[in-house]
Amino acid sequence: MVEQAGGVRPRVRFAPSPTGFLHVGSARAALFNWLYARQNGGTFILRIEDTDTERNREEWVDGIVSSLHWLEMDPDEGPYRQSERADRTAAAIDRLWAAGAVYACDCSREVIDARTKENATPGYDGNCRDRGLERGAGALRFRTPDEGSVVVHDLIRGDVVFQCSSIEDFVVVKSSGAPLFVLANVVDDIDMAISHVIRGEDLLPSTPKGLLLWEALEGPGAQLPVFAHLPLLVNAKRQKLSKRRDTVAVESYRDEGYLAAAMRNYLALLGWSDPDGREILSAEDLIARFRLEDVNNSPAFFDVEKLRWMNGEYIRALSVDDFIAASAPWTAPPLAPWPAERFDADVFRRMAPFVQERVTVLGEVPAMVDFLFLGEPVIDDAAWAGLVADEQALPILDGALDAYGDCEWSADALKEATQAVGDKVGRKLGKAQAPIRIAVTGRKVGPPLFESMEVLGREAVLGRVGAAADELRRRAG
Repeated sequence: MVEQAGGVRPRVRFAPSPTGFLHVGSARAALFNWLYARQNGGTFILRIEDTDTERNREEWVDGIVSSLHWLEMDPDEGPYRQSERADRTAAAIDRLWAAGAVYACDCSREVIDARTKENATPGYDGNCRDRGLERGAGALRFRTPDEGSVVVHDLIRGDVVFQCSSIEDFVVVKSSGAPLFVLANVVDDIDMAISHVIRGEDLLPSTPKGLLLWEALEGPGAQLPVFAHLPLLVNAKRQKLSKRRDTVAVESYRDEGYLAAAMRNYLALLGWSDPDGREILSAEDLIARFRLEDVNNSPAFFDVEKLRWMNGEYIRALSVDDFIAASAPWTAPPLAPWPAERFDADVFRRMAPFVQERVTVLGEVPAMVDFLFLGEPVIDDAAWAGLVADEQALPILDGALDAYGDCEWSADALKEATQAVGDKVGRKLGKAQAPIRIAVTGRKVGPPLFESMEVLGREAVLGRVGAAADELRRRAG
């Protein structure tokens, strides 16, 4: 009964509901819309579908806009608000009522369930179709054709056929007078001349209802949009991503220190892959190489470990200056654990190349350099337990005090001196430096030890090594 055709120059829309943080699945949908518009000279529209007044919050709108800006995917038009277009939806309802395409129904859900519980086919039974209730007597339901089918031409899934006999007379306006999503969505798509609807596959079941409404409003020969329903995102257990058990908010990844370019790159690979197997792709690469018809229809695994790896690759590809600039939010309060006056930009610049090689997210930066700016390292109980259990720890620390007292203060000289200390106790360099690292930095792992000590300075290093040695002697009794 209904088939759709696409236009020449696409107009696409990202139409989230402002009921929470921006979900990574929604961000992926926004990205695919943005890419399709960019590579075809089209228009990318942001439309906030805020008709659910009980759940909408203005800060969620701000979050959506700021997240798209962070991802460098600002819309060409919008943000439009569905609530500001209520007059258009009201006019569409009047037209549907005048044409007899909708009818009033005063059945409550409890009454419907009780009446139809023995029916072989679940759903509404058309009880009010021919009762002739006045408008305003209850909800408005669409009069679904008894026969025929609705064909959704999907660029990803091919033709998906829905039999009209399987589609109940669905509600388009609540008894309160508020339009439901499926109607308001179609009215806005018509008004905005949307040519392609690119969204998650969870909305595929509602698509035939939208096409029936589209035909009822625009006529049988109307130009209808082309659809592309993207595969669901799943976690490691192949369960649909859920905000209750998975980290799904784009804002969370941004705040943890992921780079926008890495996040955008990774999202593009959720359901699509580069023809040449490349994984690191710039925005320009994606625009040139992405093809909507090459998206597969299988669930896409949102692999946080792979995202983390990719982000590390992007961090290492930065110039040192750009890395320092990107790290700036994490090297100042409140994200940094040290007071602002203790931070020394020149010291951080000297350490930046070593830190850049070791972090996978920018949120790891403070822990790599806090020993430089906290005054004294905070050695946790586990690290202390390791030192106490190591019979060679005290001899190594005492040997380091002697060796570091008058050696040249450079990374190479400190390494050579530490090697000599290790030789005296029968340890290779890697194990010989372990107690010294804990004493100096408070941690078992971190940036290169000898470069760190060179930057920290002789006085501070000797003070920390001496304090750790004294504490070991005290604990030994």
